[in-house]
Amino acid sequence: MRGKWAVPFCLKSILMKATQFFISTLKEAPADAEVVSHKLMMRAGLIKKLGAGIYNYMPLGLRVIRKVEAIVREEMNRAGAIELTMPVVQPAELWQETGRFEKMGPELLRIQDRHGRDFVVQPTSEEVITDIARQELKSYKQLPKNFYQIQTKFRDERRPRFGLMRGREFTMKDAYSFDRDPSAAKASYQVMAQAYRRIFDRFGLTYRAVAADSGAIGGDLSEEFQVIAATGEDAIVYCPQSDYAANMEKAEALAPAGSRGAATQALAKTATPGKSTCADVAEFLGVPLSTTVKSLVLATDETNAVGEIIKSQVWLLLLRGDHDMNEIKVAKVPGLAGFRFATLGEIDEHFGCKPGYLGPIGLKKPLKIVVDREVALMADWICGANEPDFHTTGVNWGRDLPEPDAVADLRNVVAGDLSPDGKGELAVERGIEVGHVFYLGSKYSRAMNATFLDENGKPQPLEMGCYGIGITRLPAAAIEQNHDERGIIWPDAIAPFTVVVCPVGMDRSDAVKATAETLYADLLAAGVDVILDDRGERPGAMFADWELIGVPHRVTIGEKSLKDGVIEYQHRRDAAATKVAVNDILAHVKGRMAV
Repeated sequence: MRGKWAVPFCLKSILMKATQFFISTLKEAPADAEVVSHKLMMRAGLIKKLGAGIYNYMPLGLRVIRKVEAIVREEMNRAGAIELTMPVVQPAELWQETGRFEKMGPELLRIQDRHGRDFVVQPTSEEVITDIARQELKSYKQLPKNFYQIQTKFRDERRPRFGLMRGREFTMKDAYSFDRDPSAAKASYQVMAQAYRRIFDRFGLTYRAVAADSGAIGGDLSEEFQVIAATGEDAIVYCPQSDYAANMEKAEALAPAGSRGAATQALAKTATPGKSTCADVAEFLGVPLSTTVKSLVLATDETNAVGEIIKSQVWLLLLRGDHDMNEIKVAKVPGLAGFRFATLGEIDEHFGCKPGYLGPIGLKKPLKIVVDREVALMADWICGANEPDFHTTGVNWGRDLPEPDAVADLRNVVAGDLSPDGKGELAVERGIEVGHVFYLGSKYSRAMNATFLDENGKPQPLEMGCYGIGITRLPAAAIEQNHDERGIIWPDAIAPFTVVVCPVGMDRSDAVKATAETLYADLLAAGVDVILDDRGERPGAMFADWELIGVPHRVTIGEKSLKDGVIEYQHRRDAAATKVAVNDILAHVKGRMAV
């Protein structure tokens, strides 16, 4: 059965009455529940905490997860991906081949078996899938291939929090494509990117696909799929006048138009007693914050074969006082990969002053100066004087200090900046990352010697892509986007039940019972995922439960309304119920489900 109101096949037409099911709601959220989704999932009985960042998925929550999985599986299969399953526990040897056994840090849970052999609890499966590929994909005739799994993952978060938003154990769909060359790999990437759009469209959530930095996994082509929510951890940058969208790490801050202005002020050392921040200095001097420049002191280390530091380089970064440093961009400046913040000793050695009053003029020891694009074009700016309680005003490039060693995009964009595509101004909103697609290239295939024979019989490294969706994170993101003071508001596609039939006084009225049973059977026959609340609860308690749980469509049957030939229908977002003729209720519900 198809149609906009149909639910995934695995959950359709299953007899389900509330007395046969398990419903366990709470009036109050546990004290350690912080964000809305965590509070509501606990109160609605979707999850139960077992340990820090580890949860039982209770029957209602599992139904949501299974619906998410069904949509993902259907679209992955439609896109030509092939499902398999890889072990949760994996031999360390594979991770040692790529170097990630050491590099991944404490988030990688390492264990040993009874024989003292090292294993990991998988946080992802690039190594294992590459091992499969190097054994099985021997010829160009076998390519392309895309394998995926829906499997348990574990990341030993330092501070698990926010329920399923940042737990330690979670379920993820991860897929991996294998191709013969970069062109074919990028074509496979685009197939997955479009499949992801179909998946998130079907979830019924408001989302954006944004250009992203590839991070620790690697690669040079990457998109995040972000569910829009005011409580989201991530900042999303987009242009309302175009299709441009990127996460904050990736979004480019364009250089200002025009050339640097001429100096109009004399250089002066100005007293700023107790004013150590750019905001305080600007307020004290009565000038815009945008005329100040902040100094950030970084360092890079050169190490020997055993990891000992043999040489360090100190760097001074200059940003406008009202801008924030973007660490991802800074790490891409030549020479600054792997940077750290300088120690107080290094700062004193070069500036002779404590932080809060640092600046590029009058240094005790030379260092490398890198400035943001905005600062490179500023005139008559203000910075620290390298002396407590003093700042230097009227600073100008060329006249007061030499041109910087490098100019780069170092900052986070802000709302109102020009869009990099030249089609308008940027806006910023919050989002929750629930999916990510990468083009990896040959990073893992070269490290693990995963090759195939081309038409000429010569070995070539496999070109790879990887594609993830947070299966158990997605319901939490959906709740962050869709809730009110009464509880969750699920989109139809992933609701634990799509319709709830609420008979009032079913145990006291044969007419109510018969009508409820008939409608329940008719909805089941139509393929609707429906539950009949036959618990005999009072109307207020019954309605409160289903509003908390978030079932999107509610039909209420009462003896008084039946005498008038009507039944009440109410969508979870409706302010009031609608009276519908008994004979029309099935068509009405199906019509609302198709909206």
